[in-house]
Amino acid sequence: MELDALNNFWTLIYDKVNSWLEMGIKHLPNMVVALVIAIVFAILARIAGRLMSTMLHRMFESKQIADLLAAIFKVIVFTAGIFIALEFLGLTGTVTSLLAGAGIVGLAIGFAFQDMTENLIAGIAMGIRKPFQIGDVIEADGVFGTVKAINLRNTLVETFFGQLEIIPNKILFRNIVTNYSHEGYRRIEIPVGISYADDIEHAVDVICDALKKEDWIIKKDEINVFAEGFGDSSVNLLVWFWIDYPGEPSFMQARHRGVSIVHKTLAENDILIPFPIRTLDFGIKGGEKLNAMLSEKQSQQSGAE
Repeated sequence: MELDALNNFWTLIYDKVNSWLEMGIKHLPNMVVALVIAIVFAILARIAGRLMSTMLHRMFESKQIADLLAAIFKVIVFTAGIFIALEFLGLTGTVTSLLAGAGIVGLAIGFAFQDMTENLIAGIAMGIRKPFQIGDVIEADGVFGTVKAINLRNTLVETFFGQLEIIPNKILFRNIVTNYSHEGYRRIEIPVGISYADDIEHAVDVICDALKKEDWIIKKDEINVFAEGFGDSSVNLLVWFWIDYPGEPSFMQARHRGVSIVHKTLAENDILIPFPIRTLDFGIKGGEKLNAMLSEKQSQQSGAE
């Protein structure tokens, strides 16, 4: 009895192995073709990854973003080859299961690393749009300084006070970013006041003529001085001129030179830059002088006596 059971056992194994061998021999050509497809797609993925990396390094300032996108593209090409090979072997159910599993895993990762994913996508989007580049002077979300590096998750900005600010890319992507270096020039505004006794048009002419003589000031035709309003002790003017930015002189040096030129020009033309002046008026309707009030008070006291 035991011998019959053992014979049956080995017969079942032999039949199973035989069926496997027959199936393997039957699908051997498909397996060879599938292997060739996988190898071809592996080679194609490597070549495509190199070409994509070269192209992306020209498009993006950040090497990390370019390398990441090139690696993703390489994986996509190779994965497509694997799926085609599995489909060629008739493993449609396996392909469907793998795709479903990849979708679930991707969704879980997206929820778990939502902040990181958002910064990554924002960094890639900014790399394509290029709102600023390394070396540009930008202002965003209260940070004002020079861009030092653009990474996958954040952007490094060195402020003019010497601090290094690390800004998440999603903040730069969502908020308004001011790029002071994009156009290559910048306007400087200098407020100045002249006395009410001086002629406004004369002050405008002498200031414009003095600024037009400076070589570091560009757009000579757009140098302007405007009367802004009436101050407590002066007529307020606003001086406008343009400089190369970034360039030499720097913004602070150019503004310093501009203030010095305006001050010197007004002094040479006997135009007063007044300091705050207060006039005491003792009448309800105005115009009554202090000595008149004292004299009237003394007269009233003398008459009372």
